Amino acid sequence: MGKVGKDSMSPACRTALYYHEGGSMLWIGRQGITNMADTLIQQLSQVNQIGFSKTQFKVKELEAEIHRFKTLDFDQHHSVNDVIAHLEYNLTYAYLTYVAGQQYGFVNPKVAMNRFDSKPDSTGQVKTHYVNQYDTPVLRPAPAFYQKALRKIRNDSVGPMMREVEPQSPLYRSLLRQLSDSSSEKRMKVLVNMERCRWKEKNPMPTTGKWVVVNIPAFMLYAFGPDSTMSMRIGCGKTSTRTPLLTSAIEYMQINPEWNIPQSIINNDVLHHAGDSSYFARHRYYIAERSTGKKVAISSVSRAMLSSGKYRVSQDGGRGNSLGRIVFRFKNNFSVYLHDTSTPGFFQNSWRGVSHGCVRVQRPFDLAHFLLGDVDDWTLDKIRISMDISPQTEQGKDYVRSHAPEENENGRKLPHKLISYMPVKPHVPLYIIYYTIYPDEHGLIQTYPDVYGYDKLVWNHLKKFI
Repeated sequence: MGKVGKDSMSPACRTALYYHEGGSMLWIGRQGITNMADTLIQQLSQVNQIGFSKTQFKVKELEAEIHRFKTLDFDQHHSVNDVIAHLEYNLTYAYLTYVAGQQYGFVNPKVAMNRFDSKPDSTGQVKTHYVNQYDTPVLRPAPAFYQKALRKIRNDSVGPMMREVEPQSPLYRSLLRQLSDSSSEKRMKVLVNMERCRWKEKNPMPTTGKWVVVNIPAFMLYAFGPDSTMSMRIGCGKTSTRTPLLTSAIEYMQINPEWNIPQSIINNDVLHHAGDSSYFARHRYYIAERSTGKKVAISSVSRAMLSSGKYRVSQDGGRGNSLGRIVFRFKNNFSVYLHDTSTPGFFQNSWRGVSHGCVRVQRPFDLAHFLLGDVDDWTLDKIRISMDISPQTEQGKDYVRSHAPEENENGRKLPHKLISYMPVKPHVPLYIIYYTIYPDEHGLIQTYPDVYGYDKLVWNHLKKFI
């Protein structure tokens, strides 16, 4: 055998490595073929029940080789040694392919999702720079898994192992029930979402406490708590600036945040307005040196200066800010977050791919209240007042009556700054996912359009098993 390929944890590589390193025969002994081979064939003969083809698992070929071995049907083209070698190898390969696929997924999402969408190299060199879309940590097969799987053969436990690796989530079970009566088009969607259920996240969704789920194809956010579930519409990235799929935890929120405009947006949207003071005034943008934070005159900044990356373009917080009145922060590798919006009209649209990658939420105060939990009423009113929402307590109403909003040098009303930062303790897990068949807030399974084309992408990798 040559060198193990790039994916040294693939079933093919692990099978080859086992025998290359002198592994003993697993399926054939002194008494002939073991019962484990019959168990494996019986299980693999039912892969059509999960939508797969028996051909990929070499079922007919294995049955023919077993029959030839049992009937001693050997000749010059099928010597006993060749038949034994092929049978032993193919049984192990089919078995490891099945158990590894059911346990961890037949498609590696890190490969499928992160090596298809490229962007040009800014230096002009001929290089491929892939745009990561999937940043959820997942478990993949490791040597210990394969060692366990091989021990199960020796211990006469092939059947239990093949049942053990089958996904057990309620969604997978629901999709499995849908598979038998799905049309051809719906069948593809069901199989792709079944595959997503196999991907084993390192930090799976909890079953207690609080957590927040954003399902991009549904354009919905779901917040789950011990006693209640909340849902709201969201806007997410356009197809050209897709919202990444990730897991994190919401750590804090900022009220009336400034928006520090990413350099990519400066280059695409702001650069050609360099020196136009009226444009910057309309949008309440200002320019500052990144190194010192010192503001500079709009008229003195050229296109070259803006594109250099040495200057920051920011938008004042408050009414009209692109982030709205509140933003929810969490660690991630993409500088994205959940936030309010100053243009809520799009929430009435069915297609809500509107952002550069961040997630805009329809009811930001309700989300803040959910994340904070049992805080006192005055704290909630301080957030309301700072967001220009009518207070609910007498203390809050008295404050609004006695404190007129201040104005800046341009006569703009400044937001009340009763509160600008609130930690979320404990941090609330966040999951940005992509399922085109998924339960809604009532637990009812719904079907959604493939807004980013990821169903087709996964299908292109999965269909060889169908």
